[in-house]
Amino acid sequence: MAVRRQRRLDYNLLLTLTAFGIAMGYLEAVVVVYIRRILDIVPTPEHLDPQAIAQVPDWLISTEQTREAATIIMLVALALLAGRTRLQKLAVFLFTFGLWDIFYYVSLKGLIDWPAQWTTMDCLFLIPEPWYAPVWVPVVISVGLIVAALGLFAVAPASSR
Repeated sequence: MAVRRQRRLDYNLLLTLTAFGIAMGYLEAVVVVYIRRILDIVPTPEHLDPQAIAQVPDWLISTEQTREAATIIMLVALALLAGRTRLQKLAVFLFTFGLWDIFYYVSLKGLIDWPAQWTTMDCLFLIPEPWYAPVWVPVVISVGLIVAALGLFAVAPASSR
């Protein structure tokens, strides 16, 4: 009886997570397009900085904070379901978070041609308070998260919970 070696990287899992991350990034971009349309901030201001965010009604900031929390909960739930070990769960979270964030910006660029440049300022998160940075910052961090996740997938044992 031949002993079957288990692959370290589960390419089916990576393909599924990639599809999920890309779809989630696109969905989030569509939501942002709708919000900007509802608020009549179309075309989008060049920068989403503190002055632009200050114009957003408080009820919408609260709604956005709960949407952001729901997004993180969905990513955690996916990690808990898809990962077999603690390292794999962490890798799933980091991998899908990174893809989601990158494809959020790719989708916004395709849908409304925003951001104009890598240096365009954006409001990255509203939890617990607004975080602002140029678009290149979350993209670089997301690439790092994906690379870290791939490293974790490569060393994480393939079995046991």
